[in-house]
Amino acid sequence: MWATQILLALIGLSAGVVVAGGLFSFIIGLGVVSDFADRTHTGEHILLYEDCVALGGMLGNIFFIYRIAIPHGGFLLPIFGLFAGIFVGCWSMALAEILNVFPIFIRRVKLLRYIPYLIAGMALGKGIGSLIFFFNRW
Repeated sequence: MWATQILLALIGLSAGVVVAGGLFSFIIGLGVVSDFADRTHTGEHILLYEDCVALGGMLGNIFFIYRIAIPHGGFLLPIFGLFAGIFVGCWSMALAEILNVFPIFIRRVKLLRYIPYLIAGMALGKGIGSLIFFFNRW
């Protein structure tokens, strides 16, 4: 009986490691981390940034799975939400950049003059939506 449990634990752990490795390699492959380092002119610390992304994913999973309480979590929630929103926004923009979705769409619809307004509208919509979401939870 215990051999079955150990085997299932090893299979589950191995599957989790493979999925997490794929996700982190996808994030690194999209160039999100290197783009951050390039824009902040801190390219010499790229390995540290990649390690921090992996460590953040592992700690997030540990806190989620084992339901570890974070002291003063209510105070830190808006800060985490801001950073998570920035990261997800940059991740989606990197994915769109890789797929060349926006240039093709802009050329076909002829929106070249309205690009700044389009970007500002997306940013405002994301910001207002986040504020509504977080303030409705409190």
